[in-house]
Amino acid sequence: MFLLAFSSTGQNCEKVLLSGKVIDTLRPQNFYNLMVVNRTTGKGFFGLPSGGYNLYVNNGDSITFSIKGYKNIEYSVKADANCQARNIWYIEMKPQEIQEVVVKPLKSLQEIQEERAGLAMRETRQVTGIEVLRSPITALYQAFSQKEQSKRAVAQFEYADKQKAVLQELLRLYVAYDIFYLSEDEFDAFIAFLNVNEDFLKTATEMELVTFIKDKFEHFQRLNKR
Repeated sequence: MFLLAFSSTGQNCEKVLLSGKVIDTLRPQNFYNLMVVNRTTGKGFFGLPSGGYNLYVNNGDSITFSIKGYKNIEYSVKADANCQARNIWYIEMKPQEIQEVVVKPLKSLQEIQEERAGLAMRETRQVTGIEVLRSPITALYQAFSQKEQSKRAVAQFEYADKQKAVLQELLRLYVAYDIFYLSEDEFDAFIAFLNVNEDFLKTATEMELVTFIKDKFEHFQRLNKR
């Protein structure tokens, strides 16, 4: 009977003194943003910079200890015989998630020039010239077949992508050499504005190309400002 009365003392507490401390053993620091939230009553209290806290709650209240950069601690108040609940919490910071960064090495002007000179659309076999007379059925098939038209369309898209990739490398190089400033997010819009002739892209000298692109960039800037 004595033990039963002693164990039930905590259940009869009008208020419970909740106290304790949160400790990060790896990073000793002050916890200026420690928040003790009583989710049962909907009230929140700031902890001490040392990581300590003292407040009155009800027995059985649901408590959340919240510190920026750490996982929340969930606790249900259990009063002792002295109507107190004291705990020491050892905490660890959340692992930091760093956004992936892709580093693209700059190509040299010589490498880009070789890519420009080598631009060519992938061949899709097509009957032309005298072959049309030798194989009129094949010629008609290629002219009207959706499959053959799709092949040609894919080849054209691939060729356009190659031109775009070469221009992107040029723009990265020009930006790196402070010829002008343009963010990568603006590359696609500027390349569309350039509308470079494919023969010019393949055969122009470095001076002709940089002069053309720099002149176009100035027009591009003025239009964007307007």
